[in-house]
Amino acid sequence: MAAETFDAIVIGTGQGGKPLAHAFAGAGKKTAIIERGDVGGTCVNTGCTPTKTMAGSAKAIHTAGRGGFFGFSAGEITTDLERVRGRKREIVDGGRRGNESWMTSIDGLALIRGDATFTGPDTVDVELPDGGNRKLSSPTIVVNTGAEAVIPPIDGLDRIPYLDNESIMELDTVPEHLAVIGGGYIGVEFGQMFRRFGANVTIVQRAPRLLPREDEDITNAVREILEDDGIEVAVNSELVRVEAEADGRYRVYIEDDEGARSIVASHVLVAAGRRPATHALGCDAAGIELDDRGAVRVDERLRTSANGVWAIGDVKGGPAFTHISYDDYRILEANMLAGGSRTITDRLVPYTVFIDPQLGRVGISEREARERGLDVQVLTMPVTRVAIASEKGETRGMLKAVVERGTNRILGFSALAYEGGELISLVEVAMIAGLPATALRDAVFTHPSLAEALNNLFAKLET
Repeated sequence: MAAETFDAIVIGTGQGGKPLAHAFAGAGKKTAIIERGDVGGTCVNTGCTPTKTMAGSAKAIHTAGRGGFFGFSAGEITTDLERVRGRKREIVDGGRRGNESWMTSIDGLALIRGDATFTGPDTVDVELPDGGNRKLSSPTIVVNTGAEAVIPPIDGLDRIPYLDNESIMELDTVPEHLAVIGGGYIGVEFGQMFRRFGANVTIVQRAPRLLPREDEDITNAVREILEDDGIEVAVNSELVRVEAEADGRYRVYIEDDEGARSIVASHVLVAAGRRPATHALGCDAAGIELDDRGAVRVDERLRTSANGVWAIGDVKGGPAFTHISYDDYRILEANMLAGGSRTITDRLVPYTVFIDPQLGRVGISEREARERGLDVQVLTMPVTRVAIASEKGETRGMLKAVVERGTNRILGFSALAYEGGELISLVEVAMIAGLPATALRDAVFTHPSLAEALNNLFAKLET
């Protein structure tokens, strides 16, 4: 069978793949975009959109439960998880339909359903849902296949119907006791969410602390918040075995520095991280090099080791965030269609962990700064010192800035605070503009606002 020829092929309809395929088609290139699942990628279908929708429900339930603090009574509060799921499905379905409608309306762009496998550096075989296949070829191929859940080799785990980040959002009843394997971003978000829905929750983290990428004082504050919400947090602990009980529940065996113990859980969530989705791509056939985690190796312009093949988004490893995938698209669009020379070198990477209060960070941590041998000042402040936080009853958390001595250059900023994800954006703009920390110290911000906390935080500068 002769291969169908295209000017460009994009594998995956995630947040970088969609607009890039549109840009190729808009530039007059005959383009194919291949999708094995639902259009929109992780963000629309199983990531940002559904999880933040459900977190919104959890926040509302939590606020209603604090009615006495705010001066009202909401009566008995129960969670109808089926309705929470229904709201989530409605929003996800709307986003998915909108994405698919938009993509199928673009002249010069063919949306092809199926599993793509490289058969050479410029050829792809697509296994279609009906069992057939199509062979495609192009001098330009972009891989945007994202990432998938890591399932650790725990004894007995493969013999129970464990949950992952997708299936947990399809539950229609609140778990009695949810055991969460992993204390990273996914584990803490779902742990707090389901605790607020009414489940007992135990988070089992193999590392010495939650969110190991963050500084110790930040992770300690996150742990205090989760424990304040009634979550059991077990760090330096390993879940070693799972057994089904006669009553349909599961006995979970945990080992830590003090020995072995077990808990009984009604549900087990695997949140042990994610890995690049490359195992079925046939990268060897294309000459695409992978690292030891299976991520596609790229250079500063997102080129792979195979001539004519690029990779964007989570599949290339590194920061696994939707906005990074989207910026990868912008880099390729600028370089491939507008003669630009953009790179990922020194790109600021902001991100937010959507617990409550949110944990946002941009730039480097204190630990990273000291590992690099930088001379820094570290400024911290509890959110209790922010007037608007007290007025809103949202005083949990802390702010932290890492500033270079002498230049007052802001190297990094963390906000564990309500709307912390919004606050880091303000600091990020200052970092992009090259403003010193003194500019935020001396700026006039609205009172009362979360932004004016930056006045007090940077007033701690030693000048």
